[in-house]
Amino acid sequence: MHDDRALIEARLKRVLDERIRPALYPESVPLDVAAWVAPGEPVPVAEGLAAAHTPVAVGDAWGAPWGTTWFKVRGEVPRDWAGRTVEAVLDLGFDERMPGFQCEALVHLPDGTPVKAINPRNQWVRVGAPVRGGEHVEWHLEAASNPVILDVHPFRPTQLGDRGTAGSEPQYRLARMDLAVFDTEVWELIQDLEVLGELMAELAVDSPRRWELLRAVGRALDAVDLQDVNGTAQAARAELRTALSAPAGASAHRISAVGHAHIDSAWLWPLRETVRKVARTASNMTALLEDEPEFVFAMSQAQQYAWIKEHRPEVYAKVKKAVAEGRFVPAGGMWVESDTNMPGSEAMARQFVHGKRFFLEEFGVENEEAWLPDTFGFAAGLPQIIKAAGAKWLLTQKISWSQINAFPHHTFRWEGIDGTRIFTHFPPVDTYNCQLAGSEIAHAARNFKDKGVARHSLAPTGWGDGGGGTTREMIAKARRLRDLDGSATVEWERPADYFAKAEAEYPQAPVWVGELYLELHRATLTSQAKTKRGNRRSEQLLREAELWSATAAVLAQHPYPYAALDRLWKTVLLHQFHDILPGSSIAWVHREAAQTYAAVAAELEGIIAAALAALAGRGDAELVVNSAPHARGGVAAGGVAPSVSEGPEVTAVPCEGGGFTLTNGLLRIEIDGRGLVVSAYDRAAAREAVAPGGAANLLQIHPDFPNMWDAWDVDAFYRNVVTDLTDADEVVLDEASGEAATVRVTRTFGGSRVVQSLTLARGQRRLDIDTEVDWHETEKFLKAAFPLDLHAERYAAETQFGHLYRPTHTNTSWEAAKFEACAHRFVQLEEPGWGVALVNDATYGHDVTRTVREDGDRGTTTTVRLSLLRAPRFPDPETDQGLHRFRYALAPGATIGDAVREGHHINLPERRISGAAAVAPLVTVDDDAVVVTAVKLADDTSGDVVVRLHEAHGGRATVTLTTAFEPADALATDLLERPAEDGPVLGRQGNTIRMRLRPFQIVTVRLPRADAR
Repeated sequence: MHDDRALIEARLKRVLDERIRPALYPESVPLDVAAWVAPGEPVPVAEGLAAAHTPVAVGDAWGAPWGTTWFKVRGEVPRDWAGRTVEAVLDLGFDERMPGFQCEALVHLPDGTPVKAINPRNQWVRVGAPVRGGEHVEWHLEAASNPVILDVHPFRPTQLGDRGTAGSEPQYRLARMDLAVFDTEVWELIQDLEVLGELMAELAVDSPRRWELLRAVGRALDAVDLQDVNGTAQAARAELRTALSAPAGASAHRISAVGHAHIDSAWLWPLRETVRKVARTASNMTALLEDEPEFVFAMSQAQQYAWIKEHRPEVYAKVKKAVAEGRFVPAGGMWVESDTNMPGSEAMARQFVHGKRFFLEEFGVENEEAWLPDTFGFAAGLPQIIKAAGAKWLLTQKISWSQINAFPHHTFRWEGIDGTRIFTHFPPVDTYNCQLAGSEIAHAARNFKDKGVARHSLAPTGWGDGGGGTTREMIAKARRLRDLDGSATVEWERPADYFAKAEAEYPQAPVWVGELYLELHRATLTSQAKTKRGNRRSEQLLREAELWSATAAVLAQHPYPYAALDRLWKTVLLHQFHDILPGSSIAWVHREAAQTYAAVAAELEGIIAAALAALAGRGDAELVVNSAPHARGGVAAGGVAPSVSEGPEVTAVPCEGGGFTLTNGLLRIEIDGRGLVVSAYDRAAAREAVAPGGAANLLQIHPDFPNMWDAWDVDAFYRNVVTDLTDADEVVLDEASGEAATVRVTRTFGGSRVVQSLTLARGQRRLDIDTEVDWHETEKFLKAAFPLDLHAERYAAETQFGHLYRPTHTNTSWEAAKFEACAHRFVQLEEPGWGVALVNDATYGHDVTRTVREDGDRGTTTTVRLSLLRAPRFPDPETDQGLHRFRYALAPGATIGDAVREGHHINLPERRISGAAAVAPLVTVDDDAVVVTAVKLADDTSGDVVVRLHEAHGGRATVTLTTAFEPADALATDLLERPAEDGPVLGRQGNTIRMRLRPFQIVTVRLPRADAR
């Protein structure tokens, strides 16, 4: 037989596109359309319904950027359509290539009841099946004219990302507003041909099944009368019946499809638009669930449910009903799908606390999975946090975006820094917007790396980001793919059902130890520095507010601000979403974030001040407040007391040739005439930290124009060109007293200015560097370099509840790919017996490199560089422009314990207040290796004290926790403050609790108070 494969395949495409799809709506009549443009921000539904509308017509332009237009569409079903299926086809001017990235609308009945959303791939509203004929119809469309930011020419600077700069030019043109007859048989034929055509294209050319499908398709096309598609669709379908009924082979890969609509809580749209995107999607999905009994839809992010509850209670009622039926599944158990690299220990824990509690209280649902398909890599401390929140599974997808190394597993156990293992799945379909296309199904089966020992994978299925979620076409494909020869099988399942099957099938899944590093989007650790500073400051203020409010509640009967702290935590957690904290959103988002962080800080400062006033009372005594988890200056951790100066006084001496030498008996710091640190000498160890011939605190600037994803990416070639900023406008001694000496250095470069204050304080083993940058560069990357005289093959970087080690070399492609990485408060390097730490109060990105010197000693220089600022132009063309402040410090001689302590100290500076008397800590621990991360009252308002702590050095610890009150009991709990099944044994005697901790172990202790019983 002659090979006519290409001929039939080309015929299929043209007949589908030009004859069969256009026959879907064989008859139509236009609807009457009128419009009202809401002034400014979106208005309540009642106002949009009641507004005076003006007639408009198909072809008219509409929609200024970020505007809202209320369309009223009215019509009458022709009487001769009686007995037929009728739909409204409402095309606002959609581009079907970009669902989720353009205009959208929520359709309402005249009384305000939401019906469903319309989107580029979902433009219909059902009138009846069948209709009687003569029905009058009316709908009101709340249409959002969101501009297209990520266009066909992506990553070009645009002013559309903020309402103040976007202009008023209409973005769209009405394309179709009709009532139409919907031909169900033609629709089914389209699905039959798409499924078989897509499957056929994925089978081997020499596969008998491919040729069976080809012949069936050819017969079906012969059966179609191109001048009467509607009259011959049934006959064409009959030719495909046998091909569609052949069952899948016993060894076929099995796919659990989960209805899904990944919705970024902010990205190329502001938070307020996400509120509406979520309502639209939930309306679509609850409607689809009513029509499709086998369908299951999962939605994550408790914040998004809370938005629906607050803003669209009628939609929320439908969601609650569907959740109760087990078909609308709250997934993930987190407040938002957050970044996991940068949130601090407590913030990462609270993502699960607030997310899981919301789902428990609202729906009675206990999530056992974490659901993070789009997050930009995963910190090594996360498995323990997931388990401590009462979950045991993780789903992610983004690792498939890695540029260099393909991850070796799709199903595995992920081991964190403390040894906790979490069963993890990484869907081989390689998308969280699966359409169940034949190419996707075949890719999942071929790509699955655990063949032979497992054969289940998961496919999150649906258009995300306001694209409307899962469609009826996807449901139809899943129905045909449930058991089809030549294809993987597809079945709708809840995430928990998939995970239970997959774990049972693969009990000896391989283990991956350490972080899940994404070899992409590394610059998200630096972009939008003000957002990152706002996050770090908020985290520290929340710690302080809880600590002092709990202390004041127990010791001074001060009211504990439960509601305010709950609200503020949720605000901060929202802004840790994986396109806000990483700095990859439009200007509007980051402008609002700055305003929000300022308001959060002001409110938390008020809470802290009120609690401290209640504790210290009125008086003239000068007191120091130590919120850090380690003692300093004679003040205990969590205590308030007069400070005590320790150690020799600080001296500052001018150097020959310019600059100054600062000493405090512990360190000798030499700053040369360029304002660079050329010596940082540890007197006790008789050891120099700065590499010979090197200069620390060296600001360096690189060109920074990645190949794509400007705000997200920094490509390795940025290092090829570097400019050292060594010219100083002035180097002056700004302060010189026995308590501290400060050298001020001013530099200008390009359009920018830097003022640095280098301070050595009495009794301190670190040099503090306060850097203020007025930044006006474009597509540049600013770093602060510290070349160290250390031979270290690895370094420690702080992560949640501990630290991980990364290599300083690039032996393999895996190591070379980590040329920009994340750390929280410190990085620390050491040779046996001596080390150096670099601590910071607001940065996350850094790099570490090593070279062998060509001088006489041929020693190793290991250089640590903090990433300070970038200047990408997409999606915010003004990214990072303006004034910034960074504080970091060099700590020669620092062990891991020193790095932990100094990292907390720089992030939680002393407060000074006036009061009547010192305040003893509410709780203390007797081992510096054990860090208390939270002291608070229990969230259930019982008045119980909750203390969370962890071992921070990476060793074992036996610790005694002592309280300033009499506890009635001591209970080990999970993060949600419920009794822990596998918590440590707590030995309580009076007000002391004894426990043993393994390396990096998190322990939450709940202490009911005897005086509250």
